[in-house]
Amino acid sequence: MNRLEDIDWANWRPQQRATLLFVIRDGHVLLIHKKRGLGAGKINGPGGRIDDGETPLQAAVREVQEEVRVTPTDVRHCGALSFQFVDGLTIHCEVFRASDCDGKPQETDEALPIWTPLDQIPYDRMWADDRHWIPLMLAGKKFEGRFLFDGDSMVGHEIEIHH
Repeated sequence: MNRLEDIDWANWRPQQRATLLFVIRDGHVLLIHKKRGLGAGKINGPGGRIDDGETPLQAAVREVQEEVRVTPTDVRHCGALSFQFVDGLTIHCEVFRASDCDGKPQETDEALPIWTPLDQIPYDRMWADDRHWIPLMLAGKKFEGRFLFDGDSMVGHEIEIHH
């Protein structure tokens, strides 16, 4: 499975369900420097696995609280991302954005919070797929993305924009 076209997306099932949530306010987005787990060392949005019995929204809010000690407010669903890795790992991720948060972001053992100007998002330090869908999220567009990765390298992608 080395090409996106080889994946039967209609019957594809993720091994893991996850979330990402981006707090956007005053021309800045709250990103994190991830300290451990998949993507350690990269810049990303707060997020993580959906626990049994949780909705994606509940998981997204919980993960932000755990990773940077703030509670996002006015949270809205933006899109979905499906990741197939050549080694067999599969992840489905629901993406959310919030217009503010309660509290001041704090460093934890999982993440270092970074308020980043919207015009200075460090895509070169992020997963390769981010540069394709984050601008859609920031523009308020709904999207669905499918990505094929070989380790850290993206080898294929497609994105549908929903109106």
